[in-house]
Amino acid sequence: MSQAKIGDKVKIHYTGSLKDGKIFDSSEGKEPLGFTIGEKMVIPGFENAVIGMTAGETKKVSLSPGDAYGDHQKNLVVVVERSQLPSNIDPKVGMILHAQTNDGRNSDVTITDITDESVTLDANHPIAGQELIFDLELVEIA
Repeated sequence: MSQAKIGDKVKIHYTGSLKDGKIFDSSEGKEPLGFTIGEKMVIPGFENAVIGMTAGETKKVSLSPGDAYGDHQKNLVVVVERSQLPSNIDPKVGMILHAQTNDGRNSDVTITDITDESVTLDANHPIAGQELIFDLELVEIA
């Protein structure tokens, strides 16, 4: 049986969970996730875990933040005055807004705190800084 390697197109069934067991994503009940190994279409640790697997093989891997969505970066958290938000937005904690950075790039930010005067926006990935656990099943190598 051939093993998955860089350049192979693969299809994977997966369930991703946090250390506390909370599932944050899964392909259960859906088509398997398809990607080409080496094209950085998925987080590094996920891609590296697939290398060497054979079709039909299952595996459980634990990824450090560095192999997943990175460490939580305090410089990606900003507090803005509520008046800086568009008037049509009723901010709620957990709400994701689309913002433009100072250099013109688009970024998603999550509202993490609200006061009468200000709103805290976090541009980190929602699960940055956390260890992730994936149950993987390599369905197909093409």
